[in-house]
Amino acid sequence: MSRIGKNPISIPAGVTVEVSETVITVKGKLGQLTQDYADVKVNVEEGQLIVERPSDSKDHRAKHGLYRSLINNMIIGVSEGFTKELELVGVGYRASNQGQKLDLALGFSHNIVLEVAPEVKLETISEKGKNPIVKLTSFDKQLLGQISAKIRGFRKPEPYKGKGVKFVGEVLRRKAGKSA
Repeated sequence: MSRIGKNPISIPAGVTVEVSETVITVKGKLGQLTQDYADVKVNVEEGQLIVERPSDSKDHRAKHGLYRSLINNMIIGVSEGFTKELELVGVGYRASNQGQKLDLALGFSHNIVLEVAPEVKLETISEKGKNPIVKLTSFDKQLLGQISAKIRGFRKPEPYKGKGVKFVGEVLRRKAGKSA
């Protein structure tokens, strides 16, 4: 049995869940998300959402936990939201934003300008003596992860000095370098 799939999802106040044959729609104070689903049954009863599978086939077992997690992330997203913070480590690495345009100086001959989706709230924090931080906030966990991975992909942290774009709190494996 899927341990994740068996757990019921509690629906907080202010969140409405609509279930049709193949689409589930979740509305909350932060926004609205939809998700297609197949091979599972979704039931809403007494403020809880339960995901059930029709059989114990490998495909049904795989989708049981998957759709339960996706629906749970949608409910958390529209009620509380998600936040990711990226830290720019390196001399001369800077970040600034104007509206939804993120301007990154990452040691290349040119600045990288990225247009961020309107569903994601963008904020840059630059304090003297500290590394610049790019803070992304959204109700869509999937979109948030995709955008933050794209930003990190511009200059991944290298293992010798740790320079690059990393998530706040991410632990990097460091190498010793040359020995004299």
